[in-house]
Amino acid sequence: MTRPARTHVRSRSRSWTLNLLYAWELGGDGTPLAYAQRTLAHRTMSERYRPHVERLLDTVGRNLAEIDAAIVRHASNWRLERLHAIDRNILRIGIAELRWFDDVPPRVTIHEALKLAHRYGSPGSPRFLNGVLDAVLKAGEVEP
Repeated sequence: MTRPARTHVRSRSRSWTLNLLYAWELGGDGTPLAYAQRTLAHRTMSERYRPHVERLLDTVGRNLAEIDAAIVRHASNWRLERLHAIDRNILRIGIAELRWFDDVPPRVTIHEALKLAHRYGSPGSPRFLNGVLDAVLKAGEVEP
């Protein structure tokens, strides 16, 4: 059984978004979307990924303070700056989708975040990120 094309495009788009957010945070300037647009002028990314990548980056950039506040509220005993940059940015993507993307079911968002954590994070990342995103969902900050 094959995955629907839309699902594959969104999965790959999340990976691109994570890579761009990570690079932006480590040394980019301006908004995440502006940084990505400058970066992608010199890199090749399939046009089918661009709409979802830009939507995610724009949403994260416009709501960064609110997203980071949610991370701090739900990542018990962790300061934002102490989180690994990969984990922090996976959480940003996940919270952006949970909060502002009505077309993506919350459980899909969490599952996709865990896939990113398994691929790019540390061994403890999936469990930690699952706990934080589940707490955001249960706190009623998004509609289940």
